[in-house]
Amino acid sequence: MGLVRYKAVEVSGIRIFYREARNVGAPKLLLLHGFPSASHMFRELLPVVAEKFDVIAPDLPGFGQSEMPAREKFLYTFENIARVIERFTESVGFDRFALYVFDYGAPTGFRMAVRHPERITAIISQNGNAYEEGLSDGWTPIRAYWENASQANREALRAFLTPETTTWQYTHGVPDATMVSPDGRNLDNYYLARPGADEIQLDLLGDYKSNVALYPSFQRYFRTHKPPFLAVWGKNDPFFLSSGAEAFKRDIPKARICFFDTGHFALETHCAEIANVISDFWGDQAKQHKMSQGLEH
Repeated sequence: MGLVRYKAVEVSGIRIFYREARNVGAPKLLLLHGFPSASHMFRELLPVVAEKFDVIAPDLPGFGQSEMPAREKFLYTFENIARVIERFTESVGFDRFALYVFDYGAPTGFRMAVRHPERITAIISQNGNAYEEGLSDGWTPIRAYWENASQANREALRAFLTPETTTWQYTHGVPDATMVSPDGRNLDNYYLARPGADEIQLDLLGDYKSNVALYPSFQRYFRTHKPPFLAVWGKNDPFFLSSGAEAFKRDIPKARICFFDTGHFALETHCAEIANVISDFWGDQAKQHKMSQGLEH
C-alpha cells in the first residue's frame, strides 16, 4: 500500500490541495473527482493503486480543501477549472499520465486530453459521461436552466445541494445502503454548506451545458487517438446511464466496459473490485506494449 501525503500548491493564484501516493518511476495516474465531492472520494482507492502507479488526486478549485475564490475573482466554468488543473499537472511534474475521471472530472479531464493528446496514456472513466444517451431524465430541471437562465429556474436547482439529495446520490441504486459509510456524504455536505458554495455550484450546473456542447469534440478525440480506455460504471446511476458507458465503444472499439451493481459513487461500495479491474486493465496494456515492441525489433 502506498504512503499517502497531503499537500497544496499555488496554481494561477489559487491554492490547490491534493493527495499523493508517489511511486517514482511508475506510470503516472491523475484522479479527478466530481460533484459534490472532492479527492476524499479516492481515500481507499489511492493507496491501493499506488502499488502500480505514481498517483495524485487534486481537489478542483472551489471544492474540498482547495481554495474557493469569490465568484467576482474567478469565473466558475469547466473551461477555467480544466485550465487550472492542466497547469496543476505541469506544476507537479505530471507530463504524461493516465486519467481517472468521475462525474465533473470527466469534462475537466477530456478537455485536457483534447488540448494535449500527447500527454494522455490511458483513460479510466467511473461514470464520467461524454455521450447524449448517457444523460438520464434526472437532468431535466438542469436542462431547463440551460434553455432559460431565469432566477426561478436557477432557484429550482438548489434541490441538488441539500443534505438529503447528497445522501440520495450516495445511496440510490445501492442494493444494501448499509454498505455506504456516512463519512463521505457528511464531508460533502460540510463543503456545500460553506458561505458562497451554493452559488458556485449553481454556476457550474448551468455551465454543464458547455460540456454537452463539447461531446462531439471529445468523441472526435476518442476516434482519432483511441487511448486505452476502461469504463468502471455503477450501473444504477440515476444521472449517467449505462448506455453512456457502452457508447464509448463506438469511438474506441477496444474499450473495456465493466458494470457494477451499485449507484453513482461506485467506489463507496466496490473499491476493491474496481482496483482489481484497473490492475488487470493496466497489466493487459503492458503486455500489449511489450508485444508491439517485440514485433518492431
